[in-house]
Amino acid sequence: MSSQELVTLNVGGKIFTTKISTIKQFPASRLAQMVDGQDQELKMVGGQIFVDRDGVLFSFILDFLRTHQLLLPTDFSDYLRLQREALFYELDSLVHLLNRHLLQKGPAVLEVHFLSRNTQAFFRVFGSCSKTIKMLTERITVFIEQPSALTWNSNSFPPQVTFLPLPPQRPSYHDLVFQCGSDSTPENQTGVRYVSIKPDNRKLANGTNVLGLLIDTILKEGFHLVSRTVSSEDKSECYSFERVRSPEAFAMNKTPKPEMTIMSEQSQKKT
Repeated sequence: MSSQELVTLNVGGKIFTTKISTIKQFPASRLAQMVDGQDQELKMVGGQIFVDRDGVLFSFILDFLRTHQLLLPTDFSDYLRLQREALFYELDSLVHLLNRHLLQKGPAVLEVHFLSRNTQAFFRVFGSCSKTIKMLTERITVFIEQPSALTWNSNSFPPQVTFLPLPPQRPSYHDLVFQCGSDSTPENQTGVRYVSIKPDNRKLANGTNVLGLLIDTILKEGFHLVSRTVSSEDKSECYSFERVRSPEAFAMNKTPKPEMTIMSEQSQKKT
């Protein structure tokens, strides 16, 4: 293969060398115009075509051009950014393929169940997106108040208190459970459970305060409140949230070729 059949691209600092025929898979695309020297914004620098775009995402685009399949990691989440890159390169087939995938993905749903009993408050958070639950688990810490093991008399200074940090419980990938407030009984002298939610550094024992901070954290992650239900019998509350993608991302162009499909690395390994 001669050097005249190859082209080298510098995309955001990452170097890619491939066949010119691969880049020109779609003659109407900006990539094809780039190789033919018809795009005035993209210049040849040191024998390479420099493109000031995301080089990591371009690796998926180049793989798509080679195979007509979009092979993505199982934990890939940057679909909207990848779609933006496909729009820049004017790859209508890839844009339509990503549109179809995004339209099939419904809104992320999140529920917060709050139960208040005497001096204790119980929380259960359920989410359709396990990544959101993982994010909340990493931000939430439960601190158990434990008095010093030393014996103190009435004439001594108040005993020092230590805080034992614990992560929330994860009954499944889609929910987490934690509690706060005083749970000390004659049989159990563990003291008070405090809850801290990053980046806020406060340790809160009041269930209402924890609920407010938790809801504020969820709203800052792009969710919006859909409904709130209250049960007067058991003093429980349920908050439902949704996070919907921006409708601008669903603009469709041409119909993709039937052989073009999105696959995950895990599904390809099974085939």
